[in-house]
Amino acid sequence: MANKWTVAVVGAGGRMGKEVVKLVLGDDELELVAAVGRSDAGADAGTLVGLPACGITVTSDLEMALVESKPDVMIDFTAPQFAYTNTALAIKHGVRPIMGTTGFTPEQIEELDKQCAEQNIGGLIAPNFSIGAILMMKFAAAAAKYLPHVEIIETHGDQKLDAPSGTSIKTAEMIAANREEIRQGNPKEEEVIEGARGGYYNGFRIHSVRLPGVFAQQEVIFGGYGQSLKIRHDSYERAAYMPGVKMAIEKVMGYTGLVYGFDHFID
Repeated sequence: MANKWTVAVVGAGGRMGKEVVKLVLGDDELELVAAVGRSDAGADAGTLVGLPACGITVTSDLEMALVESKPDVMIDFTAPQFAYTNTALAIKHGVRPIMGTTGFTPEQIEELDKQCAEQNIGGLIAPNFSIGAILMMKFAAAAAKYLPHVEIIETHGDQKLDAPSGTSIKTAEMIAANREEIRQGNPKEEEVIEGARGGYYNGFRIHSVRLPGVFAQQEVIFGGYGQSLKIRHDSYERAAYMPGVKMAIEKVMGYTGLVYGFDHFID
């Protein structure tokens, strides 16, 4: 068997982080060498996720973990306020960042891409790792060429911090690349309640729903003369993202520069 790819998981005690730890510990091609989490420092990463002890102790010091373990890749599912700093720190130490955390500005992505190129390593920022969700984005982008009137409705649990979701923003960007900006709706339209029409992007709207008991859903609705087209994706559990995370590890080892969007890996 080929050498294992070594992995550091940041946000190891979070809901997504725990799934990544399980993935790495259960995959013969991957080796967990570091686990980082502020509230779970001192715990064994294996027992933290309900598996046998693995000998990797969770630490709260990301830089120390990167320096001491020298992983091939860092997988980060933390929070938007840490996204840029964690990514830049990984690149500084020659570690390939795979970021499931959203919140990057276009300027930050451009700067991080330059940093990756200087270090001759690859990196990935992916608002969504679900292969089904990526196909939804691609189908929506294709449909926008023919049905330019569109709105996006994304639904997540009520504890999600950002709105709209990174997935909906990425979908909107892909749609916008395939259509001219059209300000939709009646030009005399008036919001009786502020925000009722959703967030404005390139002429169309994004609506964010936040409710308890919901995991992750997104529907892209296109309207045309006498017809509509609805493209919808539902995720039911976090394990659905893990095949995409494994693919991301494989891909990021083979290129230089920072890629924004998992869609670049799906033909």
